[in-house]
Amino acid sequence: MGSGGLELPPGDAGETGHEGNSTDVPPGAVSLARPMERGSIGPELDWNADAWLEVRTRAQRAGRAYIWLNLVEQRLRAVVAAVLRPIYEPVHGDDWVVAAAGPAGQEWVQRAVAVREVSRRKGYLLDPADDNVLSFLTLPQLRELMVQHWPCFEPYIDERRDVELALDELEVTRNVVSRNRALSEAVLAQAERASAKLLEILGAGSDVPSARRLPVDAVEDLVGDRYADVVGVHPDRVRLLRQFPAEDLFGGARRLDAIGIGLNLLVQNFSGRRLVRLAEGGCRVRLLFLNPASSAVKRRERELGIKRGELSRAVEMNILHMRRVRSRLRDPGAFEIQVFDETPRFTAYLVDGDGTDGVAVVQTYLRRTRGMEAPVLVLRGGNRVLKAHENGEVGLFDTYREEFEVAWADSRPVS
Repeated sequence: MGSGGLELPPGDAGETGHEGNSTDVPPGAVSLARPMERGSIGPELDWNADAWLEVRTRAQRAGRAYIWLNLVEQRLRAVVAAVLRPIYEPVHGDDWVVAAAGPAGQEWVQRAVAVREVSRRKGYLLDPADDNVLSFLTLPQLRELMVQHWPCFEPYIDERRDVELALDELEVTRNVVSRNRALSEAVLAQAERASAKLLEILGAGSDVPSARRLPVDAVEDLVGDRYADVVGVHPDRVRLLRQFPAEDLFGGARRLDAIGIGLNLLVQNFSGRRLVRLAEGGCRVRLLFLNPASSAVKRRERELGIKRGELSRAVEMNILHMRRVRSRLRDPGAFEIQVFDETPRFTAYLVDGDGTDGVAVVQTYLRRTRGMEAPVLVLRGGNRVLKAHENGEVGLFDTYREEFEVAWADSRPVS
């Protein structure tokens, strides 16, 4: 029997039926095989935990990269419009983008015009601000407009080569993300660095004052309101210092408040000479140590399983070191050292906590874990635009700052 000009192969004659008897199959007919059991054909369709982990990792990396690419494209589109629109719009009106593209860009600009018309007819343009040809140009096409008209952009951008190199690096990431392929951690890091550099070149610097000390991450900038001032979490202090060195944290501070048992992050990772220069430069320092002679130190030694007196001697050495630093200052009153006797609950380093550019590093004390091995939170204070702040709620930065002030008021000075 033919079907559409093709003849199906004949079935096997003499098949056994359900009763074990032979069934007569007419010549040219096809016998239908019974469905096979689930799982007996083809590859296994279920994903195991490792497969899901890989998929989520890909999605997280692609999401971060997309946010950076989105920010860069929006900024580049705004810069191109600000520079070229005043030149071409007075003569060409709404077709100024087509005119700016010129003969060299006629193909891709006409494609953008066609896509815009299709989007109009199908109702894809939900925002009137996107109803223009410029909104339908891709990142490489925006780059082409800038390169073609570089003399127009030169007064505003110092180095054309820096812009093109950053865009070259982003093109790799853009192709990977647009095709939903795997994005390696190295390529993602390269894209984030290139995006941050390009945004800075294009005059889109962060409006967060503390960005000079702790750069604002693109993801934090968009969804930071979900995390109550937390902008970084590290498994331990070693990984914190690898990504956020003590010099970046304390260098250039105008105010430094710290509370903890021994304050090792400051004392052991920031030299006394640097502290002297910091204080002589106008920084006011308040350091609050756990009293090495208190019973709280003995309890902490038992928790950590270390020899009696070992922790108290370490704290006392740190205090003596800070006293030596203070003795070298012309104004010792700007470098205050005090001790408290209560059970220590956390250690915190609050940098410029009285202004709009405050940054804090906070660790809680765990029963069996040394401070070097405890998880670390990095907080950004100041006037960040967060929903929580708009609703009158207090973020974690303010909470720890208030805790420090209460503990400082109940402590006593070290002579």
